[in-house]
Amino acid sequence: MLKNPIIIEKEYSKESLKKLQDELPTTEKSIILDYPTIYIINDKQDECSYSVYVGETNNIYRRTKEHLDRDIQDRDDWKQLASSAASKIFVIGHEHFNKSLTLDIENRLMQYLTSVESVKYINNRRSNPQTNYYTSTEFESIFSKIWQKLHKHNRDLFPLEKIIRDSAIFKASPFHKLTQEQMIAREQILLKITRAINRGKDGQLIIVEGEAGSGKTVLLSSLFYELYQMASGEENPVLKGIHPYLLVNHDQQLKVYQQIVEKLGIDKNENGDSVTKPTRFINKRSAEQKADVVIVDEAHLLWTQGKQSYRGKNQLQDLIDRAKVVVIVFDRNQILSREQYVDKESLENMFNRVNLNGDYIHLHKQMRIAASDATIDWIRTVIDRQELNAIPFDEKGYEIKIFETPSELQKAIEEKSKNIHSGISRMIATFDWPYISGKRPSNGEKYWNVSIGNWQMPWNLQLPKLSKKSVNSKHQSWAEQEQTIGEIGSTFTIQGFDLNYAGVIIGPSVKFRNGKIIFDKQASYNKKATQRRTTDTGEKLDISDMLLKNELNVLLTRGVNGLYIYAVDDQLREALNKASRDGAMNERD
Repeated sequence: MLKNPIIIEKEYSKESLKKLQDELPTTEKSIILDYPTIYIINDKQDECSYSVYVGETNNIYRRTKEHLDRDIQDRDDWKQLASSAASKIFVIGHEHFNKSLTLDIENRLMQYLTSVESVKYINNRRSNPQTNYYTSTEFESIFSKIWQKLHKHNRDLFPLEKIIRDSAIFKASPFHKLTQEQMIAREQILLKITRAINRGKDGQLIIVEGEAGSGKTVLLSSLFYELYQMASGEENPVLKGIHPYLLVNHDQQLKVYQQIVEKLGIDKNENGDSVTKPTRFINKRSAEQKADVVIVDEAHLLWTQGKQSYRGKNQLQDLIDRAKVVVIVFDRNQILSREQYVDKESLENMFNRVNLNGDYIHLHKQMRIAASDATIDWIRTVIDRQELNAIPFDEKGYEIKIFETPSELQKAIEEKSKNIHSGISRMIATFDWPYISGKRPSNGEKYWNVSIGNWQMPWNLQLPKLSKKSVNSKHQSWAEQEQTIGEIGSTFTIQGFDLNYAGVIIGPSVKFRNGKIIFDKQASYNKKATQRRTTDTGEKLDISDMLLKNELNVLLTRGVNGLYIYAVDDQLREALNKASRDGAMNERD
């Protein structure tokens, strides 16, 4: 039977270090002093704010002494840790620890602690996840036991694992252990960037394509962080001193990336923020000032016409003109607005050109939805072919459930949300009810609501934030904020994120007629999707069917473990109920 880890908490000082050797029980002394160990130094800076350092070593006494004697001479963060009366150190040991296992646990601890709201700064910023090794099968079990014991020591610094794993920062963390597909993709991109920089090539475009949930954000986060590490290290002389930028045209996702770089101490670049919006980057840099590497998440959200402070015609082209290498992730099924529209011929030409240059990478593995292939195929058939087949039984436990009323759907999602171990579940809907940000409804209502019969619920980003002593909700994505269980999200707040259970209200813009799902732009309030797109030649295109289908795509692919649906259209609701009944009948047979 696998034994429990040994965790010792001491004040972080030379005096405490000396006592460590003398006070350890005989049964623990060898494991702490002779085996590899992991240590966490933490400084409580105020009531709910910590600075931490995570490390691993083969000699805890020597390594800690080096930090206290030598590192304080070179780095202010170490000087602060050493001089603070509130600083403490956790030393973690286990009889099965070896170098690879401690490196893996160190990496996971950095991933977790970066995701903790009360942690404001991570001092150790290296990323070194291991592949297979002798005790790799024990990693998950040992780590969970370590975190559980740390949680008992300090619940603010080490919250429940489930809370960590549900945070948006965790899901976008650069410390994720990549899948083999992601790892190969990252190494290919790094090689292409190195060659382009070495050859002095400008305007190289690398495209990573994959559907919702294929791990694009994790790949980009890891790539950006690896480039940042290489820029300040000696591993790759060609990339030493470069300035990588990470851009995203999505407020909620931008918020997550900005928190990550702030906690990891990634400084602002000389010409602007390292993580920012495309328009800000374009407006601050001319085509003569080439950035080294620009990485764009959710590149399908880039504008292809002028808007607001952006006076150009195509943000992607402007980025290519201003960079040596541009890396984008793209999902043509998540283009949601007429300002993002690219005609089919131009899109195919771009992909073909990049493919011919060997700069196209496709992620095939679906990583968000924890469902069988049959369930994923059912969801894709609804979206792509606009057909409703029998809902299959899912041997993995993924749940698709159809509801007769919105209130029943709301109640089910609220029940899921009550269990902290069930993760974040929220209501989301097609944009089929009015909502104008920054304005009050003219009908006297306090909020813009999704209203169906006598039932109503506020649209997102309206309810007062619930304050918690240890939580600063302004840094959290929409779904993470506690009060949002009482709101309904839209594609504009939920795109790029996932939910444990997604409660989707399919509004009147989506109907079922003559055996097919159809889209009715007259019933939509999403002007970004329903208003015509004016081309460069002055032609006005109606692309509402494509954009409304993409809106449905985003909503139906948010649930990790379940998809709950209520449809406003009577015929669509009946067709969904029939699909559910047919699925249940097939299961019995």
